Amino acid sequence: MASVQIADVRKAYGSTQVIHGVDIDIDDGEFVILVGPSGCGKSTLLRMIAGLENISGGEIRIGPKVVNDVPPKERDIAMVFQNYALYPHMTVADNMAFSMKLRKAPKAEIEERVTRAAQILGLANLLERYPRQLSGGQRQRVAMGRAIVRDPQVFLFDEPLSNLDAKLRVQMRTEIKELHQRLKTTTVYVTHDQIEAMTMADKIVVMHDGIVEQMGAPLDLYDNPNNLFVAGFIGSPAMNMLKGKITAAGFEAVNPKGGASLVWPIGKAPAGSEGREAVYGVRPEHVRLDPNGIKAEVVVIEPTGSETQVVVRCGGQELTCVFRERITAQPGESIGISPDTSVTHLFDAASGKRL
Repeated sequence: MASVQIADVRKAYGSTQVIHGVDIDIDDGEFVILVGPSGCGKSTLLRMIAGLENISGGEIRIGPKVVNDVPPKERDIAMVFQNYALYPHMTVADNMAFSMKLRKAPKAEIEERVTRAAQILGLANLLERYPRQLSGGQRQRVAMGRAIVRDPQVFLFDEPLSNLDAKLRVQMRTEIKELHQRLKTTTVYVTHDQIEAMTMADKIVVMHDGIVEQMGAPLDLYDNPNNLFVAGFIGSPAMNMLKGKITAAGFEAVNPKGGASLVWPIGKAPAGSEGREAVYGVRPEHVRLDPNGIKAEVVVIEPTGSETQVVVRCGGQELTCVFRERITAQPGESIGISPDTSVTHLFDAASGKRL
């Protein structure tokens, strides 16, 4: 096992810069997830750690060693790909053992490691099957087993669950987290799914347009987003954002349809911010039913069983609310709502930074 240090790393394709001076410190044994929308540079950064992409600038260390010019096979890493990348003509056992056979490891050691990995991943009774005889989840386990057999210093995962159905993704999330807790191997995991990031990571790195917007523990990013991008990306459903200005009475949200503006309560505004243009953020789960609150017209009701997701319209804007209670209101009817002011957010309208 080893730590990974990424210092001022840059990547350019010709004159096009795609990674702009990224700095990330990953501790030995830590599970770090790089998350962000498509095209943000997270997979490119992972491939640079693996040695599959050249580095245009900066430095990457695995343990004490700078690996900028070290070939991938000598970096002591193992990578699990999105498409499994299994050899169709080889059995599960042979797929898992392939890298060790290339290194001409002793046969007894190969068998021991394959057996151990198969037991960890529940593949012991599938070792003689071929990939075509496996489900998607079983194939992904084989790809993970191939990585475990190598006993690397660092695991790299590149969107490994995106080819699985929803139920299997939930199951595999748990299995990967349990695997990390058992092996304690440093892990760097790439995904665009913020639910995966929130549920699995020790530390999340939110990327956007080749830069790191914020990094920290999952709940730190959820509770204290640095800017509008992180606030909108972390959390599902996404945070409601209202444009307007801070007043003595609260937050005066602009009515985009030209009607009367609506004043939302806020907990505590920054000193001297009265009259400042800002964005008011409130998460759907932080809006509660309140008969004495702001009147809102129900637009859509989406019951999920444990919760009810409701889209409402008030002040000329649509907001998403998530209620634990069962509601009887129908689309077109009016309900009262109010935000939990202890967890609302204010962002500067110009810079997007949290106030």
